[in-house]
Amino acid sequence: MMSATSTLALTHFVTLADSFDKDKVTPGVLGFIVFAVIGGAVWLLMKSMNKHMKKVDFEEQPTGGEAGTTASAAAPATEPKTS
Repeated sequence: MMSATSTLALTHFVTLADSFDKDKVTPGVLGFIVFAVIGGAVWLLMKSMNKHMKKVDFEEQPTGGEAGTTASAAAPATEPKTS
């Protein structure tokens, strides 16, 4: 048994099916496959990026008075040679 609501809903779908233009281009299955492949590629790239970012050993620069002493100790100044 069909209720009045379901009958009314089905009549709307039937009228939409009648007005469907078969000459229009729609993405279809190929469009979905291409979209899914692009989505999968983005997911794999993000996963790879996260793996590489976890390997990065990042040390922040010291704050305050320590900044000047570490820079001068790390790279001693050399005088240029003149001939």
